[in-house]
Amino acid sequence: MGTCPPVLSVRFTAVQVVEGSHASWNHITQPDTRSKGCGKNLHGLSLASDPTGTVNFLDMVNNLQGDSGRGYYIEMSIGTPGQKLNILVDTGSSNFAVAAAPHQFITHYFNTALSSTYRSTGRTVAVRYTQGNWEGELGIDSVSIPRGPNGTININIAAILSSDGFFLPGINWQGILGLAYPVLARPDSSVEPFFNSVVRQLGIPDVFSLQMCGAGLSAGSETDTTGGSLIMGGAEPSLYRGSVWYTPIIEEWYYQVEVLKLEVGDQNLNLDCREYNMDKAIVDSGTTLLRLPVNVFNALVEAIIRSSLIEEFSSGFWEGTKLACLMKGENPWRFFPKLSIYLRATNTSESFRVTILPQLYIQPITDVDGTLDCFRFGVSSSTNGMVIGATVMEGFYVVFDRTQRRLGFALSSCAGQGSYWCHLLQLHVCKYFAFYEKLQQKS
Repeated sequence: MGTCPPVLSVRFTAVQVVEGSHASWNHITQPDTRSKGCGKNLHGLSLASDPTGTVNFLDMVNNLQGDSGRGYYIEMSIGTPGQKLNILVDTGSSNFAVAAAPHQFITHYFNTALSSTYRSTGRTVAVRYTQGNWEGELGIDSVSIPRGPNGTININIAAILSSDGFFLPGINWQGILGLAYPVLARPDSSVEPFFNSVVRQLGIPDVFSLQMCGAGLSAGSETDTTGGSLIMGGAEPSLYRGSVWYTPIIEEWYYQVEVLKLEVGDQNLNLDCREYNMDKAIVDSGTTLLRLPVNVFNALVEAIIRSSLIEEFSSGFWEGTKLACLMKGENPWRFFPKLSIYLRATNTSESFRVTILPQLYIQPITDVDGTLDCFRFGVSSSTNGMVIGATVMEGFYVVFDRTQRRLGFALSSCAGQGSYWCHLLQLHVCKYFAFYEKLQQKS
């Protein structure tokens, strides 16, 4: 099974403020029955080549809207003539599914009867997520992305006819784009996922990347602002700063990675590394929070309590049932430690760490009380493994390099925008990043 190796660490620091997160668009619940050993041999991974130039990435910049609480979505045109819908981007599932019937929480839906190119396959399909589920029929139709790769592709579409807890109040999307591997597709892996079809039909590289900037919205706001970019075919250099550090994709179902350890402040939680990866550790844009296995979550909360300058917090705060509120204009961030997640680098003798500041996991919730500023805990326990969700991803540019079977993290160009304190913390980020560059040169 192996032991956890020594860590050559590199620190990224995310400073993006997340406001008003309230819903979790979580991955499909499916247990991992694979081996749980740490330190698996992953040699043989080569560096990814640069994109071939067959795709204009600049056309895709800022093609996402939304925030971590309600999800990030992209506009698509489905059928003939095209019907425009907003589609949630989810790296934790593999079905492309759109509302095909009215629902009280959505403004419009895909009317299959109005598309001359829609063809039903006669198969039913159902998907259950950690939150919500839907049922419908499988079909095939043409899809284009106004701010995506040029061309029209024929895509497997799940036409959602009924759902429970999937479409929620305040969302502005009408479907979901599952970007994971075929093994997660429903009803079985013969249903080719959306991005696999795009790569095969348009000939683009089997790489996509995500920048999710956070819209800075309260849970009750109905204003939509540009939330980031989904780049299909590679990575756009203007969306990140410095270099990209890669961690191997351990299994091609979810985007499963290997977590070596967690720190609260500078203190190691001192758990066996298998605890962090039980039953899996994945990177999932469709999950709102950082979700941790129960033992890891409990150890993390205890470590935060020990190191926090606040003497007493209600247990409901850690459990997500209560908010912590301060007088208007105050914030609790200075009272909390940073969190660090260590990931194995593609060179298995090295590791790097993604550091999450309190501004990211102690999350403002506005419109609660006119005289108070209230915050929630952006970490939760999980019975389905560790999930590095949207609120962690928002500080980073994440490259899903499926060709080389690896996931890349770089400092997002949008991290730290929006206020003076973010600017000051961004200087802190740059200092650590310069240190990271030196470590990379020595390796």
